[in-house]
Amino acid sequence: MRSGDFNRRITIQVKKEGEDELGQPLTEWINLAKDVPTNLLATNGKEYVASGEEVSKAQVSMRIRWRTDITAAMRVLYDGGIFNIEAVLPDYAGRRYVDLACSMGANNG
Repeated sequence: MRSGDFNRRITIQVKKEGEDELGQPLTEWINLAKDVPTNLLATNGKEYVASGEEVSKAQVSMRIRWRTDITAAMRVLYDGGIFNIEAVLPDYAGRRYVDLACSMGANNG
């Protein structure tokens, strides 16, 4: 892996759950890591019909340098979009990178 391959920047967010002053559920996304160097490996998109409405979904694989604190419960912000992490695929043999299989749908957030 060359450092030039990591030519994009993402923000990884984690969901912080709690309650407001009235005891109502509160969900807030907070930054776990900002400006993470990333290599976009593959993208594809597809359209399908859900509840009688056409929906598009984009899928992308994002490679970041090795770290152990990322889970599928997190999300990625990239280029104005919100990507849900579907799977975390670490390079256990070399411990050089982690691939994040992500999806961006019309109704994510």
